Amino acid sequence: MAFITIISHSQLPLFKKPEFTILNKPNAQLLSMPISWFSRKKPKMVVVSATGDAQKSKKRYLREAKGFVDEMRFVAMKLHTREQAKEGESKESVGLPMGEWEPTLEGYLKFLVDSKLVYDTMENVMDKATFPEYAEFKNTGLERSKGLAKDLEWFKLQGYAIPQPSSLGVSYAQYLEELSRKDPQALICHFYTRYFGHAAGGRLMGTKVAQKILNNKELEFYKWDGDLSQLLQNVREKLNRVAETWTKEEKNHCLEETEKSFKFSGDIMRLILS
Repeated sequence: MAFITIISHSQLPLFKKPEFTILNKPNAQLLSMPISWFSRKKPKMVVVSATGDAQKSKKRYLREAKGFVDEMRFVAMKLHTREQAKEGESKESVGLPMGEWEPTLEGYLKFLVDSKLVYDTMENVMDKATFPEYAEFKNTGLERSKGLAKDLEWFKLQGYAIPQPSSLGVSYAQYLEELSRKDPQALICHFYTRYFGHAAGGRLMGTKVAQKILNNKELEFYKWDGDLSQLLQNVREKLNRVAETWTKEEKNHCLEETEKSFKFSGDIMRLILS
């Protein structure tokens, strides 16, 4: 986190008012001097900002320069609270304050069942590839459906009743199906937030829940075959390549879907406490 100190002239006596020389007409000797002379003699300028807006703009520019995925991350992180992420700006939490969690096993099973329905839907969409760009995201190694199926089978063997998907999971799956047929930019926004979010905050959440109600058992939902960081990097590159074919308006449309993606995911996550 950046800290900004306001400096007054009285605190730093070395600061002087700048002196200016007004040239009525160009000096021939001055014009003949090499440009490198100016770079050596040019006084350093100290800029003190009270708001940090310039720094924020610079950071945004640097992110955009790395590719569209970095811009997607930038928008997503702004929807977090400052408690959840240092870049967060949201005043209302879209997730759960982990320190206050009291998860229930019944609620966690609801969350897993709804999550499986959502991932089943997303992965079926990519397999069918109604739009050519969907084919880029088949068999990425980030898929979660098979792991969730194993986890639910394990719970069943322990004697737990597996619930049917809730209205929240069904609504989200239907919405993804609808997007998949007519709005690939919006769908890919959900793809990004689901898989990348699960690989980050989702894993932390799984660890917390396992500590509280599963005797630290690690579910298949939180395991990947291969190096996760490399799998994520491979998908970042694919996302950036796909976005290169989009117009600026299509990119903005994708980014605007982020808030809705967070809303759906947050509603399902809250099932853990039910």
